[in-house]
Amino acid sequence: MRLPVLLLSLLTFHAAATAADYNLPARPDTVAWGYYSGQSKPVLTVHSGDTVRMQALSTCGSPERLMAAGVKPEDIPPYTAPIYEQVKDKGPGGHILTGPVAIEEAEPGDVLEVQILKVDLDANFACNAFALNKGFLPMEYPYSRFKIVPLDRQKMIGHFAPDIEIPLRPFFGSMGVAPSGGKIDSAPPFAHAGNMDNKHLVAGTTLYIPVAAKGALFQVGDGHAAQGNGEVDITALETYLSGSFRLVVHKNMHLLWPRAETPTHIITMGFSPDLKTATEHALRDMIDYLVTEKQLNRDEAYMLSSVAVDMEITQLVDGNVGVHAMLPKQIFKSTR
Repeated sequence: MRLPVLLLSLLTFHAAATAADYNLPARPDTVAWGYYSGQSKPVLTVHSGDTVRMQALSTCGSPERLMAAGVKPEDIPPYTAPIYEQVKDKGPGGHILTGPVAIEEAEPGDVLEVQILKVDLDANFACNAFALNKGFLPMEYPYSRFKIVPLDRQKMIGHFAPDIEIPLRPFFGSMGVAPSGGKIDSAPPFAHAGNMDNKHLVAGTTLYIPVAAKGALFQVGDGHAAQGNGEVDITALETYLSGSFRLVVHKNMHLLWPRAETPTHIITMGFSPDLKTATEHALRDMIDYLVTEKQLNRDEAYMLSSVAVDMEITQLVDGNVGVHAMLPKQIFKSTR
């Protein structure tokens, strides 16, 4: 048994020693407007263990829309206009996603580990909006509204109103891999992750996504400066972000749904048009985690989930609603 362990150690050391860093700016030829697709050609190919810094647009709209709302032209990141002017292949969704990035070693059935190393605000403003027939209360808000929120990137505060300050915790609303087939709408999250809108996926968190297409084809977008659980009006504090991600392929790890690990919690997730079904997915995956990783039997895992796990609504507005289960790591006093 020692030889395979030694070989694995050498391979791991080799991957770490040869890992490379890449930069992927947002340009007309490096974005996918409104979709994830297993048939997309990668705009960048890396190896497992490499790090990629990726730049992403907000969902606030075109430069014209932003200027009409009072944003100064010089405050709009300069890569915005060329993308709006030149990208013709759009839809079915509305998110402008950077990528896809192929990981050479990734195959269907693997798991992609996404270490979120850093998330930076690339603009001094964010927007929030709701629209006709959108959001969680469309009948009560049968009109549209668009609001610009100034951001203080030094104090990490959003000035929602003169007497209302929002603490900023930037994260990408959409991080995901391709499905096995062709284009799917960028809006509904599912097993590929995608538009999860999970506010816990900040820098320092690691995301695990089941791979369905060769190369995984990782994409990011939908930058958020802050968001509440639910994202009830259909937008967060939408803004421009850059993020650094280390991408690692796992061959002997198998998942049905995305999972995440923060410094303090294990997170399991579920997505469905039905809130109860999404909750069942997240809870069952938490039970599976406790059985496989903590060696509890299924009865103990179910009971522990009832007394220690928080079930939270992720978002209610993306077609498939999201629920996540939060397991505090501090309750485990051994490496069981």
